[in-house]
Amino acid sequence: MATRSDKLWWYCCIASLIPLIMLLVDISQDNLGANAIQALHIRLGDWALRFLWLTLAITPLQVITQWRGMADYRQLFGLYSFFYASLHVLGYLFADHNGVWGNIAVDILESPYIWFGVFAFIVILLLAISSPKAAKKRMGKNWKKLHRYIYAASCAAMIHYFWQLKGNLAEPLFYLILLVLLLGFRILVWLQTKQFNKLMIPKGHK
Repeated sequence: MATRSDKLWWYCCIASLIPLIMLLVDISQDNLGANAIQALHIRLGDWALRFLWLTLAITPLQVITQWRGMADYRQLFGLYSFFYASLHVLGYLFADHNGVWGNIAVDILESPYIWFGVFAFIVILLLAISSPKAAKKRMGKNWKKLHRYIYAASCAAMIHYFWQLKGNLAEPLFYLILLVLLLGFRILVWLQTKQFNKLMIPKGHK
């Protein structure tokens, strides 16, 4: 019989597919506006970013609530961030550029903001590949070192997002504030832990 925690995990898993279902409905009903490809691209990128932020939010919530089971949700939301980021990349390759690799290469070389997006996606890809327990066991201490790159990926994704936008910056500013708060929380915890460790080191006698 499934526990309450198991049911909540499945509810989150199913709920995370709702943005994709809504997008598919809008595509089928031609509700993406005058520039459907751009709308598709932006919506998939937005959800990749939102799930990445959710992934970063798990650790502060775990510290505040002391609920150890939240680590499973960090992996879940991280994989969904990778899922939507992959759709975002596929949309760029085959909807924006119809798989014409020469044009894609030129666009990447001429658009520095894409470099940040590529970096963020590579990091998220590596994190997704290394997420199974078998990979974690095989990598040992290197697993934690690799997964710390999520902070660099989140900053790169934010730069990628800001750089390509034109017009209203209210939403990206909101995401930026969230990122500063999430990373700031980690810095404060790190500083407190470092200070505590110093206090625990016995002082030598003269």
